Amino acid sequence: MSVRLLSVLSDDCLSPNRVSQRQLEISVAAIAQTSGERNAPLNLGLILDHSGSMAGQPLETVKRAAQKLVDRLLPSDRLTVIVFDHVAKVLIPNQPVTDRDKIKTRISHLAAMGGTAIDEGLQLGLTELMAAKAGAISQIFLLTDGENEHGNNSRCLQLAEEAVRENITLNTLGFGYHWNQDVLEQIADAAGGSLMFIEYPQDVLIGFERLFNQIISVGFTNAHLHLSLSPGVRLANLKPIAQVAPATIDLPHGMEGNTAIVRLGDLLTDTPRTLLANLYIDPPTVAHPLPSPSEILATLQIRYDDPTQQHTGLRSEPIAVLAHRCADQESQPHPQVQKSILALAKYRQTQLAEVKLHQGDRTGAATMLHRAAQTALQMGDQSAATLLQSSATRLQQGENLSERDRKHTRLAAKTTLQNYG
Repeated sequence: MSVRLLSVLSDDCLSPNRVSQRQLEISVAAIAQTSGERNAPLNLGLILDHSGSMAGQPLETVKRAAQKLVDRLLPSDRLTVIVFDHVAKVLIPNQPVTDRDKIKTRISHLAAMGGTAIDEGLQLGLTELMAAKAGAISQIFLLTDGENEHGNNSRCLQLAEEAVRENITLNTLGFGYHWNQDVLEQIADAAGGSLMFIEYPQDVLIGFERLFNQIISVGFTNAHLHLSLSPGVRLANLKPIAQVAPATIDLPHGMEGNTAIVRLGDLLTDTPRTLLANLYIDPPTVAHPLPSPSEILATLQIRYDDPTQQHTGLRSEPIAVLAHRCADQESQPHPQVQKSILALAKYRQTQLAEVKLHQGDRTGAATMLHRAAQTALQMGDQSAATLLQSSATRLQQGENLSERDRKHTRLAAKTTLQNYG
């Protein structure tokens, strides 16, 4: 297993006499040496809402989906199941999956009752997984259908930050239409996981299967990008680094000298993470003379852990980002990077639409959603374009966006719907 790290500039032709703004696309993935290679054992936690609103088909489908996951786990994997209503309890303590039938029987007895306290479930789940994370890929599936009415949303985000410190990935699944999309999205984004919209009960099976296929393809964990900037090169001031695939999220970064450090979390095998960094490059000065014929704008390296070998703090081979000075008429934007720029623009435009809608500016929100639809069309994502334009039209006609509309709009902003399935 190795790390593949690639970079492409939006345009590697820099102005000789003024500041140049360029977007740097960075692609990172784990590469398997042999096909079908099984990675480190899993340390999986299911945190399941069994509040009263889950009664009937919703909870029955969740139980079946959980039981199917149990069948896919190996005896070397570990599983814990936490259930919560207005309180939380450990249904299955963290243990090797050596008695599937016993585990599935315990899951089958789960009944719906009570309210919703997401943070209580999260706290128990983290405690259980932390006890057995050494040498394993630790992941949580958190599923809920409601608001955190008996809990504290700020505490949920604090627990997501704790998960990051413990190298545990949190995936969130919003069931139905009445869950808080801001909270579940922030939890998943902060802890390096995925947010899934489970619109109908039967979608739980698909959602669990997709997430499980994702975690068994994790090659490396706790990955960080080190972006070392040359003199005269700087990051944009506002939100300079974002992930644009497989989903779009803003990525916080820290600085150590001239090096920006960005946590990436898990690296999937043969499935690249695509990032976009917004750079400003000063023209050459006496203090920073140009090498010829090209100059190094930055150096990239990935620091990561290999749970299979139980090695930490490994580093990939560094790669240099090169550019050269040329006349403006020689400038040629890179089409691949332009598509990533459009993905980020779609996300930003939809975010701005939500802000305007929250402020009561329906016209402004409709305008931004229309722009986001046009951007999706430029990307070739017809499904997202249709959905975003539909939401814009509803607002223009004086209609309110339903919870369903809002959740689909957020999904269209973050992902390429044609690839979402």
